[in-house]
Amino acid sequence: MKPLITVIRAGRISYGTGLLLQKYLCNQRMEEVDKFRNYILLQEFNPVYTTGLRTKEYTKEDEIRLRKCGAEFYRTNRGGLITFHGHGQLVAYPIIHLRQFKLTMRLYIKTLEETVINACQQLGVLNPTTTQDTGIWVNDNKICAIGVHGSRFVTTHGIGLNCSTDLEWFEHIIPCGIEGKGVTSLSVELKRHVSIDEASNEFIKSFANIFNCRIEEGQFDANNLIREAQSKAS
Repeated sequence: MKPLITVIRAGRISYGTGLLLQKYLCNQRMEEVDKFRNYILLQEFNPVYTTGLRTKEYTKEDEIRLRKCGAEFYRTNRGGLITFHGHGQLVAYPIIHLRQFKLTMRLYIKTLEETVINACQQLGVLNPTTTQDTGIWVNDNKICAIGVHGSRFVTTHGIGLNCSTDLEWFEHIIPCGIEGKGVTSLSVELKRHVSIDEASNEFIKSFANIFNCRIEEGQFDANNLIREAQSKAS
């Protein structure tokens, strides 16, 4: 039988709340492969800059500078370098047990890239692709950042797909540490407003197809889950 994934639509939340909810959902017995419940957490964050494990050049002074722009700042355990999350960007965190999908971490990242490319194509973007640099690109502009973490075959973190994001936020950083390249969004490429809901629906359909899994929605209320996660952490 195909693996089952439960979709959680958390809406617009803070990055800290997103991390707390992610931790709560992956707090399962990871050695019990068949009993592990897989999730995709869909969310839109308030403005925040985040760095990955390999980002060392961003100092305390940089953190203060970026916070003065009106955004939060977090150092995380995901892969990848610095990026921005904010209004108009779909952030999707697949929390899945790779053994249920018969995937290595390397194949998981490749399959996640294929999923984003397919979703962009279904929305009408003509030439989304991968390069030697991380993420999904349209020509020399990144449309989707990818930064994941894996522990004991369970994945966390994920993708940030620009739907109608204010791209000026990226001018304060070197996105993902890549010099001489820019950023774009679905709305820019398609010359129309693309909502997070529209992009989320295409992403979920592509995920089900590319990862060959079943999808269920409406099983949990996101606000109740957030309250449970906050209560557990306090």
